[in-house]
Amino acid sequence: MPCLDEAAVVGVCVARALSALAGLGLAGEVVVVDNGSRDGSADVAAAAGARVIHESRPGYGSALLRGFAEARGQLLIMGDADGSYDFAAIPEFVARLQRGAELVMGTRFKGQILPGAMPWANRFIGNPLLSGMLRLLFRTSVSDSHCGLRACTRSAYDRMGLRTTGMEFASEMVIAALQCGMRVEEVPITYHPRTGDSKLHPVRDAWRHIRFMLLFSPSYVFQLPGLLLLGAGATAVGLLAGGPRRIFGHVWDFHVLLFGAGALILGYSLTLFDLLAKTFSVGAGIGRPRPWLAAFLSRFSLERGLVVGGLVLVAGFGLEVKIVADWIRDGAGALMAIRGVTVGMALMAIGGQTLFASFLISLLLLERR
Repeated sequence: MPCLDEAAVVGVCVARALSALAGLGLAGEVVVVDNGSRDGSADVAAAAGARVIHESRPGYGSALLRGFAEARGQLLIMGDADGSYDFAAIPEFVARLQRGAELVMGTRFKGQILPGAMPWANRFIGNPLLSGMLRLLFRTSVSDSHCGLRACTRSAYDRMGLRTTGMEFASEMVIAALQCGMRVEEVPITYHPRTGDSKLHPVRDAWRHIRFMLLFSPSYVFQLPGLLLLGAGATAVGLLAGGPRRIFGHVWDFHVLLFGAGALILGYSLTLFDLLAKTFSVGAGIGRPRPWLAAFLSRFSLERGLVVGGLVLVAGFGLEVKIVADWIRDGAGALMAIRGVTVGMALMAIGGQTLFASFLISLLLLERR
């Protein structure tokens, strides 16, 4: 139980959790992680029978990481010490773990939310949007991704490799479990009004969840817009590099070509960002490579990247040299080779990006212990 100034109710929470454990007939303990309380919460929790741990680093995730590290059991259950969760539901969570589930999530939306337990903005806007975003980005069916009452096995927790220190810890746990291919189940619960002041900061904490999900899903941040821009830009450059064309009843000229070249360069940059982000995740051990990435990395080498990037760069530079040579040969008058200059510069930019990205990918893939 993470705890910050919950003296009014932490003792009740500990007593209910211990009662649930006693009813199961299992050896267990309640670990309360005091995260800087100034109201005597630690003394109240200890008097109720909890083992109290003090964590000086602030943050919801910091407290839970410390608690899981200190816990000695093989089945781990987390829940807030503010009276909002009914620890009498523990037996159902334990039963699911004993039947093979690796992560068991409480779900308030499939259970009961008592009057006053959740602000309407959180209930009808914040939580549905954040849970929906998680389902969209990570293809999960979890209905309440931010419920704080959860259970997992010790082995599952160790495999997840969790590390975030703030409220985004809740999202990280779900994402990590999905990436590890764990069996995730949900248990409907009753959500009670909390005792005392809420520690949540709706806008800031929501942004931390969104930021984490986006950072952990580079396909939607980099790959999707990158491929769209890359395709549109390549199409425009391919159609207009040789001269103006009449399409859909209009003449499209070098103005569109310039926009196409810009889209091509930006799209290629975003696609490289996606590749670099996923390569970093694989190298750092926090992500699993998809088949296409595994195939690419198995064939990639710094030398091959340098050759490909160098050839594209030389091709673009050669085109620019040809344009200058033709311009000098024709008397060095007005230079009107807009199309050739545009294509050459685009090739040089893409070739240069490929060269330097090859060094960075190689750096990210360095073997380390």
